[in-house]
Amino acid sequence: VTIFPAVLTLHEGDKATFFCNISMENDSGSEYTLNWYKTNHSRAQKTAGISRHKTMTETEKYRLINRGPVFEIEILNLHQNDSGSYYCGLINLFEPNKVMESSRSQLIVTAAPQMNATDEPEMEEGNSSEHVKAMLLGILLLAGVAVLLIFGYLTLMYRRGGMTPLEAMETQFGTWEKPPVVSTSTVDYGVLEFQRDQHSPVPPKPWPVEQTEYATIIFPEEKPVTPERGKKHLD
Repeated sequence: VTIFPAVLTLHEGDKATFFCNISMENDSGSEYTLNWYKTNHSRAQKTAGISRHKTMTETEKYRLINRGPVFEIEILNLHQNDSGSYYCGLINLFEPNKVMESSRSQLIVTAAPQMNATDEPEMEEGNSSEHVKAMLLGILLLAGVAVLLIFGYLTLMYRRGGMTPLEAMETQFGTWEKPPVVSTSTVDYGVLEFQRDQHSPVPPKPWPVEQTEYATIIFPEEKPVTPERGKKHLD
């Protein structure tokens, strides 16, 4: 009968698993029971047991599984007082006074690891953000329900009394007077600016100087018409 592993070191809250292997030359007709023992301060105490023909047995603290020829024991929800030596013992029902024991395996249970201080703010921050989101969602839902209720109430009053929704609202919540409007006259002064042409001055085009030319016309002197010249002209 052998047991493994030889040493287990776990934290509180974990689960410890040991395996016990039995080897018999001719076990076809043998009947046996496998028990698990814990030794603390040199005192052995039976913790659990399982018969050959039973596949599994379970308690609040232990779970035994028959995988013949290997038997498995699970120690659940470890505490520091579960530390100690464990071994398995094979009892042959034809020889009840004979117990075949395995070697001892050591179980060491340490305190659960402490959460780092740096991890706590992140968790708190995540929780606070989720809380704020839930609050905002609740406020929005309440506001929506209130608006729907007011709208339904005003619609009901409008249908019953023939009032407009505005009149129904004034009847329910009172009239609302607009603040008086005070008119004041104001005078605004402004300065008109005329933009001048910013182009560079263009010099005037040169004009040719006007010249006056004088001419003398000489007409030939005409002779007086005499009776003789007149006659010649007629001829």
